Amino acid sequence: MPRKSRLMRQIEERYQKPLERLLPEMYNEKGLPGMAQEMGISKGTLWYWLLRFGVNVRRIALAPGESLEVRKSH
Repeated sequence: MPRKSRLMRQIEERYQKPLERLLPEMYNEKGLPGMAQEMGISKGTLWYWLLRFGVNVRRIALAPGESLEVRKSH
């Protein structure tokens, strides 16, 4: 696990969750710009954190009538 900066620890304390769980949850809920605004940090910093914690971000285009299923592996 990567070492966490003071800012990372402050964000974890504010949301009462480790970044490893918080980042993917918030990204799915708010997207990158919404996350950055809510957390009060830059989008660049967030991209760096996503990379650093190995959060895999994908964009997928679906044609009308197509659907997508996401499965979590434990």
